Amino acid sequence: MGVVVWLASEVMFFGAIFAAYFWTRSMAIDAAAAGTPSLWDTESAHLDVVFASINTSILVLSSVTIQLGANAAEAGRVNGSWLNPLKWGVRQGFIVSAILGSVFLAGQVWEYFTLFNEGFVISTNQYWSLFFIATGIHGIHVFGGIVAMWYVLARSYMTRIHTHEQTVHAHVVSYYWHFVDVIWVALFAVLYFLR
Repeated sequence: MGVVVWLASEVMFFGAIFAAYFWTRSMAIDAAAAGTPSLWDTESAHLDVVFASINTSILVLSSVTIQLGANAAEAGRVNGSWLNPLKWGVRQGFIVSAILGSVFLAGQVWEYFTLFNEGFVISTNQYWSLFFIATGIHGIHVFGGIVAMWYVLARSYMTRIHTHEQTVHAHVVSYYWHFVDVIWVALFAVLYFLR
């Protein structure tokens, strides 16, 4: 129950970020209607949509693998066959998810440095401020999820038997990870496709 309440507060937090984005965007649209070029038209053209789509696919795939791990926890299967994802244990699902989450974060860092090299930083203008704040805060949440996955994994290696408490932890971390993925899909759609 505590996790559900916490995730609800996170929805409000990200809702505020989306509200700031749409409010600032509406002001740019008003400026564009007055004949001034829209910030969103000029600045969003610098985003690499193909790279971001691949990176998003990696994050969405990690949601599938963590669910496989959470399902294995429910079945009491700590370890399984690496060759058959349907027979994975908690360890396989969470290790693969942590790796995919890390690859996603590395992709975001790569995108940041690419933008920095092009001269776009958080202080460039409102568009880039909102872009870096929204994606950066999301990246911090992804990092927190990866740490939580490693916590679940460490517990699976420290005990001899799989307990109900470990199953609950696996499910809670998977809920959080799904939340982080859904938020990213919404951010991705708004930042990379909405013009």
